[in-house]
This record gives sequence, structure tokens and C-alpha cells, in this order.
Amino acid sequence: MNCIIIEDQLPAQRILKKYISDIGTLNLAGTYSDALQAMDILNTQPVDLMFLDIHLPKISGIDFLKSLSNPPQVILTTAFSDYALESYELSVVDYLLKPFSFERFVKAVSKATEKNLSHETLRDSTLSQRSEIFIKSGYEHIRINLADVYFIKSDADYTEIHLYNKKHLSSDPLKNWEDRLENLPFSRIHKSYIVNTEKIKKIIGNQVYLNDDMILPIGRAFKEVLVKKFIN
Repeated sequence: MNCIIIEDQLPAQRILKKYISDIGTLNLAGTYSDALQAMDILNTQPVDLMFLDIHLPKISGIDFLKSLSNPPQVILTTAFSDYALESYELSVVDYLLKPFSFERFVKAVSKATEKNLSHETLRDSTLSQRSEIFIKSGYEHIRINLADVYFIKSDADYTEIHLYNKKHLSSDPLKNWEDRLENLPFSRIHKSYIVNTEKIKKIIGNQVYLNDDMILPIGRAFKEVLVKKFIN
């Protein structure tokens, strides 16, 4: 995986560089002392993993992460534990509290590796095997590509299948959709919503952001399960 370091303290930079070199499975694409310097590489090159310090000049790591519409996987590094809860709500891979050992570093990177492999497996295998399905809408049967579905919403006796710029009505209840999409990258997040987890950009508080126009609520009973899918 290609990774970058955003860290303003030189000793911390040196430790991360050494650990990255020692682990042997990461390619360090760049090291930056503030987050804004990293924007160019994030916009022009594939970056799979970002080691991001929280306390940075100009803009904090947390605020920088919130500003990214499609961030890579993130491992936060900090000397303070105050931001642990907020970091989990932002769906970071792990939270390293300085000073951290090489063993703890390896554990965090392993989470990122597993998540990366899991994501690619779902994208390239599971979803592609059943990428197209038919839905019954009134007297019609309509073919849709599951990869184009953002979320499914329960609406009285119907369900709404929401794509980017259109929606279809289905007579199937939400529970039928939940069963039908089992083992695919879809998750129940509310009594009225199922979301395509590959479309999730960020999670803040009790809301899931798919893009600027699609913000969905997370039911309290579903939030912990959803967050664990991204953290573990």
C-alpha cells in the first residue's frame, strides 16, 4: 500500500519512517509537516493509507480529515487521548497514542491491510458476481446495478431504491432487502435505511455522509455495528 506521513515533529517523522521501512509492506510516497502540503499528492496520486497527526499547524488533523470528500484509510497519531471517540466517528482505521511501540504500529497497519483486502474482495468479487438484479416496481421488472445503489429507504408499504440521480419504487419491504443483500457491502443503519457501505464518505455523530447531498441518520442500535465494520 502507498502511504504518506503528515506530522510536524521531526522525531515522530523519523520513528514513523523507520517503522514503515521495517515493516516492509508499505511504500512511503511522501512526508509532510502540515496537512495542506499533502493536498497535491492526495489529488494526483493513489494513496491507500495516511498517518495523520492531530495537532498540526494551520489546520488540525481532525479538521483536515473532515474536509476530504474521499479520504484514504487513516491512522491517527497523537500524544493526547482526548480525540479517541471523535476519531472513531470519523471511521479511522486506528488511533496511535504517542509514544507507541513497533508492535502497536504493526497491529494498526494490519487493520488497514485487512480492510484494504476486504474492500477489494467485496468490490472485485462479491459485488461483481451479483452486480445486476431485477426489482419489481408496479407491473414492471427493472434491471439495476447494485454498485449504483446509494441507499434503500422504507416508505410506508414500499421501499425507495436511491441511485445517484434517480430512484425506483419497490413493493418489497426493507427486511426482504436486508436478507437479499446479506454478505454484500450493504448495511442496515436505521429502522428505515439500508446503505451501500462503499458509498460512505464519512460518519459524523449520528449521520452518515454519502456525498454533500445525501446525508442519512444512524439509529442508535445500529451505530456501533456500522462503526466496527470500518474500525476492525
